[in-house]
Amino acid sequence: MTSKSAPHPTTASDAKPTPAPGYAEKKALLIEALSYIGRFKGQVVVVKYGGAAMVDGGGQLGSFAHDVVLLQSLGMRPVVVHGGGPEITRAMEAMGHTPEFIEGLRVTTRESLRITEMVLSGNINQELIAQINAHGGNGVGLSGKDGHLIRAEKMERVKGVDLGFVGKIVKVNPEVVRLLLDHGYIPVVSPIGLGEDGQAYNINADTAASRIASALAAHKMIFMTDVEGILAGGRLVSTLTVAEATRLIEQGVISGGMLPKLEAMLHCLAHGVGSAHIISGSDQHALIAELFTDKGIGTIITP
Repeated sequence: MTSKSAPHPTTASDAKPTPAPGYAEKKALLIEALSYIGRFKGQVVVVKYGGAAMVDGGGQLGSFAHDVVLLQSLGMRPVVVHGGGPEITRAMEAMGHTPEFIEGLRVTTRESLRITEMVLSGNINQELIAQINAHGGNGVGLSGKDGHLIRAEKMERVKGVDLGFVGKIVKVNPEVVRLLLDHGYIPVVSPIGLGEDGQAYNINADTAASRIASALAAHKMIFMTDVEGILAGGRLVSTLTVAEATRLIEQGVISGGMLPKLEAMLHCLAHGVGSAHIISGSDQHALIAELFTDKGIGTIITP
């Protein structure tokens, strides 16, 4: 009769590996992210991309495109609206034009409108689409002129100055954006509006993004810019309600370039958008860090 074989002695290779340092933190972070993924599935997220976020010296553009594609792969429906003020200024100066601003709005002559459209709907829009597609997405470029997306009219004088072909939004027709989203595309919108007479108008990108988000009843509106969020007393304010944000404006705490962004955020929240965020685009994968972690990295405003 043969006897049972003796059990093999335990060797180092059989031992259960010791978790690497930081394993528990990574596991907790993954669980945290998964809880958000379930809640965001099927939801529209509008991202306004501008400021230092558009400077690609550190690979931010590729990181942003990767994040947008990842959002879609996780079941979200991202829409990108971009600006391009610094690029427009550089192009104008290279062509011998001197940019002029009134209350932060660019005075737009017929010639500077041509340059603006060339930079926004041409260079920047196409670069974003190329990056999104290179990272596995299906980006499609639009301007507000396409499908009557942004209906505009000439803006009134500001401080008595005629701003030229600067427009204010009369109506947003989001059907073309919804159509693209329903077919798995990522719309990338440049903020050029169209008048009833066929005249194109230069539209503030923050305003365009907020109105598009409202028309789509987006779950979130995210402004990516060159600051980390809303500051009060030199410190980042992570969370605000609409009432608290309104008080900051009334008290003069918010001013300068942040004011129109905050006003655009408040407009979203007054017209059906679930929450509005402002984050720095200079950090790689900033979108993912803001959306899928409890702490986030910028400022979120809720109703």
